[in-house]
Amino acid sequence: MRQIWVADDDRSIRWVLEKALTRAQMPFRLFDSAEAVVKALEGETPAVLLTDIRMHDMSGLELLAHVKQKCPTLPVIIMTAFSDLDSAVSAFQGGAYEYLAKPFDINSAIDLLRRACEESATAGESDTAAKEKDKPQTEIIGRSRAMQEVFRAIGRLAHSNVTVLLTGESGSGKEVVARALHQHSLRSKAPFVAINTAAIPRELLESELFGHERGAFTGANQLAYGRFEQAKGGTLFLDEIGDMPADLQTRLLRVLSDGYFYRVGGTQSIKADVRVIAATNQNLEERVREGLFREDLYHRLNVIHLQLPPLRERSEDIEALADHFLSAAADNLKTERKRLTPEALEVIRRFPFPGNVRQLENLCNWLTVMAPSQWIRSDDLPAEFKTGTTAGESAASVMTHRAGGWSDQLSEVVTQMLRDETPRAMDVLSRVFETTVYKTALEFTHGRKIEAAGKLGVGRNTLTRKLQELGLQ
Repeated sequence: MRQIWVADDDRSIRWVLEKALTRAQMPFRLFDSAEAVVKALEGETPAVLLTDIRMHDMSGLELLAHVKQKCPTLPVIIMTAFSDLDSAVSAFQGGAYEYLAKPFDINSAIDLLRRACEESATAGESDTAAKEKDKPQTEIIGRSRAMQEVFRAIGRLAHSNVTVLLTGESGSGKEVVARALHQHSLRSKAPFVAINTAAIPRELLESELFGHERGAFTGANQLAYGRFEQAKGGTLFLDEIGDMPADLQTRLLRVLSDGYFYRVGGTQSIKADVRVIAATNQNLEERVREGLFREDLYHRLNVIHLQLPPLRERSEDIEALADHFLSAAADNLKTERKRLTPEALEVIRRFPFPGNVRQLENLCNWLTVMAPSQWIRSDDLPAEFKTGTTAGESAASVMTHRAGGWSDQLSEVVTQMLRDETPRAMDVLSRVFETTVYKTALEFTHGRKIEAAGKLGVGRNTLTRKLQELGLQ
């Protein structure tokens, strides 16, 4: 085992660390100045460098910069008695392994040094693995049987212009699949245009889709091309189609049926030379039964139906996906790529991922920023991954199982209403429930409807309609 180098001009700190490292049977070398470390580096390289941030001859941050230039993979731990935001940020931006504030727990410090030593010892192995794994990835990652079926469908549809309906839970990768369908089609050289129909206010959506003529409405000072014209010759991706307002459903149906549309305020028909791919995380058949979605439009969209599997049903893909996202995050942040230990990977595999692939990507971005070392351990994962439950599941558990919880209280209310023979009890309960949920969501987001809709998992148009129905707007 190579030595641990300790640089601090405070004799008492060196003495404490000397005793602790001796007890831990970890080889070490002590330095009372940064310059002494710089000279020693000319002849050998330690396993880890532990340095104070303030020394009389050179700061720890200056020493860090010198070390990283000479030995980029050497773990450097910065310690300081003057902990502040600027120094912490500077340390991590400079490539520090960890930031240790004085006074520190000596046992925790030894554990940190031991961990850094282990990582330093496997640095060569990590570099080799990086060369093997840093190969170009396909646009969609998945070796599971479920994803292989998706790949086959994309292959079969490569030379077709038929309309495709993508369904699946939020975050399951519907837009990624839509882009792949476009890239492998005969329209690949033309534009791919995506629009989230739930994110655009109802009064603006028609103009966004079909464009408008000059003077069509107040503020229409010039001709504007809609998404159908922008995607000419290519593919138009309509996301969150289940939340499209009824009047626009009619216009979309006409375009899909006739192949022509009119700009808002226009009198000349325009040919819609696009392939339409629609997506939703809602059950459109159920919305048709509820009268919220046109049945004829549903059948026009549902020519080819691809159901994307949730991530929990293809856990065998998690390793490859995580590897890809960690690599991408490192590239975006211009930092060294981090890797999952087998233990951490196993914990992640057991997680239900209600947010699917998008949640896994967010986790990898978080770990790239927050994990203290290049090898991510299970202890580095966020709390919900360690417990194996999501925030929603935790809340549901509280409501269901905690004594006197929400579920118990609701049961009492329902029982009393049944005794009193309250007319239309279900309607009353539903209205109270929805009013409470939507009102609370708006209060939580300070009135920001798009954010509230996103947190509740509903479309913006759905939220707007509910607010109107409940008298909250």
